Amino acid sequence: MHLVQRARSVLAGGCDSPVRSGWGAAAPMFVQSAARGAYAYDEEGRRYVDYIMAYGPLLFGHTHPALTTGLDALATDGFVWGSTHAQEIRLAERIRGHIPSMQRLRFVTSGTEAMMSAIRVARAFTKRSHVLKFAGNYHGHFDLALLDAGASAGAGRSGIPEGTRRDVSVARYNDLASVDELATLIGSDLAAIVVEPICANMGFVPPVEGFLEGLRMRARRFGALLIFDEVITWLRFGLNGAQGRIGVSPDLTALGKVMGGGAPIAAFGGREDVMAVLAPSGETFTGGTHGGNPFCVGMANRVLDLLEAHPEYYVVMDATAKRLADGIRSIFAQRALPYAVVQQESVVDFKFRPGTPNRDYDDARRADLRAYAAYYRAMLERGILLPPSQNEVMFVSTAHCERDVDQTLDAIAASLDDVQPLLPGTSHDSKAKS
Repeated sequence: MHLVQRARSVLAGGCDSPVRSGWGAAAPMFVQSAARGAYAYDEEGRRYVDYIMAYGPLLFGHTHPALTTGLDALATDGFVWGSTHAQEIRLAERIRGHIPSMQRLRFVTSGTEAMMSAIRVARAFTKRSHVLKFAGNYHGHFDLALLDAGASAGAGRSGIPEGTRRDVSVARYNDLASVDELATLIGSDLAAIVVEPICANMGFVPPVEGFLEGLRMRARRFGALLIFDEVITWLRFGLNGAQGRIGVSPDLTALGKVMGGGAPIAAFGGREDVMAVLAPSGETFTGGTHGGNPFCVGMANRVLDLLEAHPEYYVVMDATAKRLADGIRSIFAQRALPYAVVQQESVVDFKFRPGTPNRDYDDARRADLRAYAAYYRAMLERGILLPPSQNEVMFVSTAHCERDVDQTLDAIAASLDDVQPLLPGTSHDSKAKS
């Protein structure tokens, strides 16, 4: 705990992101000292099976040799130049090859910056102000994005101007009637519909059939642009992202740190005519010294080299995640626990809420926070590192093996036994409330 005390004395709130503090799980802050493969290590050197995976980007686990070997070569000519360079152009060409809707793109340093820039472009192109987003979708920590955002639940709205709130409407995910109602009220001022095509910040919530197609149709009808936030989904769900998997092309797309294997690089892009509003072609400014810097671009090219050379990695991650999800379902069945387990590709999730999987943020908010907090702490004691917030999901990597899954399932079974009296939808829960 020595490092926790030092952190609180110098870092605001003791951390650089609120979820890391442990407040979402009523737990002490986890302080990490190292990471290798599928494992994280605390300040005392204890090993944990890590399912945070930096909240998604670590497809190959920590410190994969293809990414960490020869870093001196990437840095030999400098970390940042402030100039356009050949490898930056090559990376853009490779991304466009996998995501054809990104006819023109621009590199930035974070998913927040990518989404903020995409919305600015949409407003400039449409000459409108209003943005329609979805409750439980997290698009970063700029003002507009934080309204009813899943990952920031409980953080409040302090510091967000009233004017920003007037320019945003929040619809229910997977509910086109909600979209129609709000879009009709907004009318001719609707600039963009912004959405996570597959959600992973209010738990794992895939789109119902026809939802994204319906958004595509409505954006055209109202003269607005459709923006996909693929900060998590691109590369987690294949080289073509969620849009390639689902077959719906947005007008603009934001990508994030997964492209750099966790290195700080992101991008936004879309239709050529839309991106033409950006200076120097147009009058809209976005820019930054670190955008497209050679070191992070080099890391991103290494990630694509790995995935293009090893398509079987997706098969491996899917098989590992299926083993984990099936094992959790079996444990629930043995205990007659009425919780739905969801899994797609390398993402696994369940919530302490009886019934069907989450469909929207209303479902997510009905999950039992107290039960998750107790479960999180019990799992941590058994060497399993989960996200310290039940809005997040479990991410599997190529580094996770059957032994890790088996250890995790043993820990889940024991932890559920420990927290059984708190579990919602069970006879124990009824007795606890009486």
